[in-house]
Parts: sequence; structure tokens; C-alpha cells
Amino acid sequence: MKDIPFFTTDYGVAGLILKEVPYQKEAYIRILEAQPGYFSELLKECVGFCTMAGAERIYATGHEELQAFPLHTAILEMRGTAWVDREKLANLFPVTEPTVSRWRAFHNQKMAHVSNGGTLDMGDEKEILTKGGAYFVHDNGTLLGIGWMEDCHLLVVAANPGSGERVMHSMMSLVEGAQMVLEVASTNARAIRLYEKLGFCKTAEVSRWYCVKDSL
Repeated sequence: MKDIPFFTTDYGVAGLILKEVPYQKEAYIRILEAQPGYFSELLKECVGFCTMAGAERIYATGHEELQAFPLHTAILEMRGTAWVDREKLANLFPVTEPTVSRWRAFHNQKMAHVSNGGTLDMGDEKEILTKGGAYFVHDNGTLLGIGWMEDCHLLVVAANPGSGERVMHSMMSLVEGAQMVLEVASTNARAIRLYEKLGFCKTAEVSRWYCVKDSL
């Protein structure tokens, strides 16, 4: 299912993120412009369209009136310097064409229960291979997790609780000393604790997402 970058109504314009509907039954609404006094009407049209598309859970961001709805999660930016504990290093195996589908499947499996985690589809595999920077992290044949480094923006997914620190150090070894940027959901307390332990600090709130389907 394709996203709709500009969903235009008489009441304003929004972006609808629908790619998660087939996988997570979730849709996301970015309010881009609401006509004065018509925010509620715009939101109802967006929610109605997302519901017809099959979404069971719908979240929205981009307008101050959303503060009246229950908060789903905030997306936080965290920054820090890449440093390496040599005792925690594991083996990095670059993602290749034969393994990219397995990398994507692992990402989707582990991120399914993370707020605003996002699903990667087959179309994303080409981008992963073209840009590079995606790795499996192994220790003696055991998968510890995966990572994706893109212009000092880092995504890591641990295979099991406790393995995330080794995945982080292994990925940071690629750019030791560089300034790193992470994004994490405020509800992902385990990841935030790990990043803070490694010296990352919250530097900005990128967005706030509110539950809107059952609150209209």
C-alpha cells in the first residue's frame, strides 16, 4: 500500500503514511496545513480514509490541537561520539544481494513491537544495497543483531536483550571518533538507557505522535 504525500481536502492538507497498514494495521497522519477553525474536520477525513484502508490504529502529528489526544510516543534525537570498547567488539558482515532479504526480515520482526518502528519493504532493499552501511553483527556464529550506518546516522537492532551494547560498539568501530545521531521512541526505555550508558544525550524532540482513531 502506497503512502499519500499530499491528501488534499476542503479543510486542509495532510500526508498519509499507509505502508504499515498491511503489516501492523497502523497508519500515520502528518498534518501539513489546516484551514483556520477546521482542524477537526480535516482530521476526521484523514482518519476516515485511513480506516477504510484497513488501519486499526492511527497516529497523527503536526498540529497543536493534537495535544488534546492521548500521546502515543515522542521521537527523540540523541547525539554522541562514537567510541569503542575493544572487549565488546563482534564480527561485522556486510549485507549483500543474497542476504538483504534476511536482513530486512530480521529488522521487521524485531521492530514490530517498537513504537513508530517502521517496516521495510522489498523496495527498500535496493536502497540498502545502493547506499551500503548495512551489516549483520555476529559472534562465533551467533547473530547479535544488525546495524545500518548512513552519514553518521545509526540504526541498530539487537537480537536479544543484552546484546545491543556489543552491536553498538561493533557498528561504532566503523566511524570511531565521529559525531553520531540516533532517533529513538520515547517509549523505548531499554534503548534509551543503553544509548545514555554509551554517552549519548537527548538533543531534540523530532516529533510527537498522538492516538486519534478512538478519540474523535
